[in-house]
Amino acid sequence: MSQHLFQACQPLAAFATTPNAINTLHSLCQQTGATLWVPTSLAHLPHTQAYRGSLKDHIQTLWTDHQGLIFCLATGAVVRLIAPLLAHKSQDPAIVVLDEPGQFVISLCSGHLGGADQLTQLLAQQIGATPILTGASNAAHLPSIDTLGLPFGWQRGIGDWNAVAGAIARGETITVHQSAGSDLWQTHLPPTHTYQFVSDVESPQIWISPSTRALSSVQPTVQWHPRVLWVGMGCERGTSKQLMEQAIRQVCEQAQLAWDAIAGIATLDLKADEIGLIELCQQANWPLQCYSPAELQAIPVPTPSDIVNAEVGTPSVSEAAALKAAQQTTLLVTKQIIKDPVQPGAVTIAITQAEQEYIGRTGQLFLIGTGPGALDQMTPAAQTAICQADVVIGYTLYIDLVRSLFRPGQIIEPSPITQERQRANRAIELAQWGLTVAVISSGDAGIYGMAGLVMEALQQNEWDGQTPEVQIVPGISALQAAASQVGTPLMHDFCAISLSDLLTPWPVIEKRLETAAAADFVIALYNPRSQKRIEPLIKAQQICLQHRNPRTPVAVVRSVYRPDQTTHLGTLAELDTLPVDMFSTVLIGNATTRFHNNWMITPRGYFQAPHSST
Repeated sequence: MSQHLFQACQPLAAFATTPNAINTLHSLCQQTGATLWVPTSLAHLPHTQAYRGSLKDHIQTLWTDHQGLIFCLATGAVVRLIAPLLAHKSQDPAIVVLDEPGQFVISLCSGHLGGADQLTQLLAQQIGATPILTGASNAAHLPSIDTLGLPFGWQRGIGDWNAVAGAIARGETITVHQSAGSDLWQTHLPPTHTYQFVSDVESPQIWISPSTRALSSVQPTVQWHPRVLWVGMGCERGTSKQLMEQAIRQVCEQAQLAWDAIAGIATLDLKADEIGLIELCQQANWPLQCYSPAELQAIPVPTPSDIVNAEVGTPSVSEAAALKAAQQTTLLVTKQIIKDPVQPGAVTIAITQAEQEYIGRTGQLFLIGTGPGALDQMTPAAQTAICQADVVIGYTLYIDLVRSLFRPGQIIEPSPITQERQRANRAIELAQWGLTVAVISSGDAGIYGMAGLVMEALQQNEWDGQTPEVQIVPGISALQAAASQVGTPLMHDFCAISLSDLLTPWPVIEKRLETAAAADFVIALYNPRSQKRIEPLIKAQQICLQHRNPRTPVAVVRSVYRPDQTTHLGTLAELDTLPVDMFSTVLIGNATTRFHNNWMITPRGYFQAPHSST
């Protein structure tokens, strides 16, 4: 599971030159999938690989084909080792440094574009260390300007990125014009941001659009290009990749559209095996959408052709395919026929703009159990998954409990307690689009949590089991957390029953209570009482009293591991008098459960003669 959380950072390499450093990195490398490199003198240690010669020379061999390099060395030594290799922040790998005790993780180089800042935060969550991020955008809780559009698949255009980043760091007002792409990033900026969103296009410093424009001579500007353009293409059989690319570039230049804003190519299914088209899509990393003549025939277009209709069964290929792929009714560019006297073939191009950008990656759903509430009760994998996600969705209270884990630029969507289904559908929608979405639940996500609801919704949507990818990250459940506060009440067979009849009919709940009480299970009651639901807990008490001694120990733990935690011990006969609400977990002992000096103990049977088996 942990290695999957670091998938976007691969390949990773880590370096240690002392036994203490190896100890610090050893488990971390297993969790992240990083290769741990050590000098030959330490090659006898397990799960390591030895480098020969100098470390400096070895780093050079890994520099260009690794996403991240992790050092457990003195920061100064790392600086001297990598200094000759540094080229540009858009090309260099992420460089992260740990101290030997594993108390601090430092983002040293390529913090934004190289991903060192995010890698630093992920590593820190895994080992419980303090992340050291020195970029100005982190201090201002803003997404860095040079990574702003990466979650949405936007492409960086031309611009003076350092100058604009500097202006943001100084707190200057930054004008932004956005004509395409998601505005989710806007709605999740901190209140202290200095962005000014403008509709005019005279002098914005941040230009977010599928079109291009000349750089301002007055002030530094940058350009982001959301991938919203769908290119409809028709071509003669055997047309070369070069002519296809030339045609698209020519049309884009004439229309002042950015090549980087292209989402993909759409065409007739008869062209699905066109070699030049396949090569171009592979080279540009574009999806190729192919439609049948019947599908394209149904699309109204401005310039239909009887000749094309007679040849392929539809009056339009390029225009209809572009409109079909973008799910639009109007074109930015009507069909243009491009030929080159020195190249065989001909290309027809039409372009339209989709409402939503193409992200270009498979979305992920992290269904996360955050445990009882305190951060130190969360698993490192859960904390890492939350930190990695593009979007975090959850009940408002649970969002507030993990807010310190959020990083600048994340989309945080809290909602009321009654909107579980809306949260599930929203998470699936964003993940199907291509984002990485964390859905958080208290306790364990698979025990009365959001994981089950999300999986059911996926099933109803005829999910193929792969897209989006799903990872369930377990957490300490409420019954485990509550039990830990009162002793060992769950040491023998137990069950959990929710008393909420919102999703389960009461007769079913009643039958389960009868069966569990008669079978002498220790019982954990979830959702035991609300302001409107008082009777279910009393009925549960009465059912248990039919099968158990009135003096059976009972514990009520409210808001376990949170600042307002309360714990009350009593007997089954007293249960209706104990303070119980929706934030409480009720534990009802079995026939052997007892109290000892305010501790609740259910014997497992170790001090009894073992039962014989046949």
